[in-house]
Amino acid sequence: MTKKILLKIDGMDCPSCADTIEKGICHLPGVENVRVNFANSQLKLEIIGGATDEETVIGTVKNLGYEVRGNNQGKAPQPPAAWYKSRRGKLVLFTGILLVVAAILWFFEPELAGYGFALAALIALVPMAKKAFISARMGNPFSIETLVTLAVVGAIAINQPAEAAVVVFLFAVGEMLESLAASHARRNIQALVSLTPKTAFLVTGDSVKEVLAETLAVSDIVEVRPGDAIPADGEIIQGRTSLDESLITGESIPVNRTIGDMVYAGAINTDGSIRLRVLKTSQDNMISRILTLVEEAEASKSPTARFIDRFSRYYTPGVLVVSALIAVVPPLLFAAPWLPWIYKGLAILLIGCPCALVLSTPAAITSGIATGARRGLLMKGGVVLEAIGKVRTIAFDKTGTLTRGKPKVTDVKVFNGEEDDLLALAAAVEATSSHPLAEAITEAAAERGLDFSRAKDARALSGRGMQGMVGEAMIAIVSPRYAEEITSLTDEQSTIFSELEQQGKTLGVVLKDNTLLGAIAMRDELRDDAKQAISALKALQIETIMLTGDNARTGRAIADQLGLVVEAELMPDDKLAAIGRLKNTGNVAMVGDGINDAPALARADVGIAMGGGTDVALETADATLLREQVSGVPALVRLSKATMRNIYQNISVALLLKAVFLVTTLLGATSLWMAILADTGATVIVTLNALRLLRYDPYV
Repeated sequence: MTKKILLKIDGMDCPSCADTIEKGICHLPGVENVRVNFANSQLKLEIIGGATDEETVIGTVKNLGYEVRGNNQGKAPQPPAAWYKSRRGKLVLFTGILLVVAAILWFFEPELAGYGFALAALIALVPMAKKAFISARMGNPFSIETLVTLAVVGAIAINQPAEAAVVVFLFAVGEMLESLAASHARRNIQALVSLTPKTAFLVTGDSVKEVLAETLAVSDIVEVRPGDAIPADGEIIQGRTSLDESLITGESIPVNRTIGDMVYAGAINTDGSIRLRVLKTSQDNMISRILTLVEEAEASKSPTARFIDRFSRYYTPGVLVVSALIAVVPPLLFAAPWLPWIYKGLAILLIGCPCALVLSTPAAITSGIATGARRGLLMKGGVVLEAIGKVRTIAFDKTGTLTRGKPKVTDVKVFNGEEDDLLALAAAVEATSSHPLAEAITEAAAERGLDFSRAKDARALSGRGMQGMVGEAMIAIVSPRYAEEITSLTDEQSTIFSELEQQGKTLGVVLKDNTLLGAIAMRDELRDDAKQAISALKALQIETIMLTGDNARTGRAIADQLGLVVEAELMPDDKLAAIGRLKNTGNVAMVGDGINDAPALARADVGIAMGGGTDVALETADATLLREQVSGVPALVRLSKATMRNIYQNISVALLLKAVFLVTTLLGATSLWMAILADTGATVIVTLNALRLLRYDPYV
């Protein structure tokens, strides 16, 4: 029997904390698939059999020096306690008070004040030393806490208690600020949950009663009144309205919704009263899925983050070695005085703390992913966020990507029979398909009031069209190219087809038992922001290309409007091959609808789905554009580049401060409390710099 456990952890604010917890839990018998995410303070694991229970896991986490708040998934995030009520806050206040008392004593009784400073340092050092010991026991003897503990104990040993107290106080302050910043980043995205309504108006027969939204079941009918929020994902079955979907997509302009449209929990009903059929429970609605994706994305590490992790494994032991050499080599080999060089060695321990360096990448990645999610740009991890900014070429599907995906029938050309008969036969076959072109034909037939029943034995013709049995006849709707292969066309018919295609229209040639009946022309208009988006990508020095299964004339007509290179009449395997060729010149992203373009999306370095929140898009693509706007593609690129700039700034700040303080320490100009600022100060700067990304708008 397998039991899944999810716990919220307090006090986990950096990757090293997460590593300590993960190593500690992995030692427990029967525990598997442990995932610790410092970005959202979550611990996920599975327990196989009964060798370990949840209480043992919680006890182990507490023994590691962290607090457990239990499972809070799917509920509104609890507001954090005031900083002075937290364990770190109380430690900072208590240590600060002792420092003030000792400083006052210094004017009256310096010797007694020294004991006060030492006491303050040792009291504040207890939780830190405990963490260092636990980390060493878990196989990580070179933790940040180890370096600080050695430095503080060493400072007291060489009779520098005041500096020892200031060092541990500043480190505690830095950790508290880091905790507050991390908490702010978490609340930024978790606030989505609190914005969904807690109650709903359930329709049962002729009555309407208010119930808890979490009790709604699939197929329930709910009423949503003007000004209310949608309580569950569902389909409108009565009424029409405008919805503010900014909570889900980040788009502030309300959108019109009517019968048959899908709506999502959290959207605000701005005017009309509607009724909808519930399709997803509160545990599986769009916001829950977005939160899950963001949490998983934050837990994954980018290539840069993995490199920093590997680097820190060697960096920290190296700091210990360098510190020891600075402390003992000059006195032993050059008869230099011991105390000044031991003091410098202790300062090097503090300067070398890798906290800011380790935090530089994940802090920025977490902020970048949260920023994207708030603006309808979902990415599956830091790997994706980093990769998007490195693409050299972006390939676009046409239908539903560069175009609106809602083609309309514009012309019906009849060569044999009646126009209504041709349209009814075509609709009978296309009624078995959900392709946008198929829906255009069935809608046109319905608008004319034509009667048609679904064809029997209908099947797709591998990108060439559809066919099925209508009565005793085999009806096919195919491309003009395929029509030429299975029947003969007159010069007049070929000319008509060519003229329609040059107008940017897509043709469905209708055949009855291989006899040409006529053709249906459809046109899908460009998305409003398509031109602007392609221009923005060119400004970012990214090559663009359109890969479409449509005919060459239609593809060229659309591409010419956008200034795109086009490859047309492509089968799914042709698109796959095209992506392979493009990858020879650099990283490639593919933008499609997440279903028909699945092979090409998977083959590209980054697959981007114009998802509109569909399950398939969320599950298959590396990134999903919930707004269904082409402008989301350059927005993704800008967000990636801004995040990487932030990471490079963070790394530069961390290394520059360490380099400066290293030189000043060797020159004897740095005290211990100044040395801790090289790390604590850098950590605060790095964290605040990463939080700037939360205000970044990639669409601007």
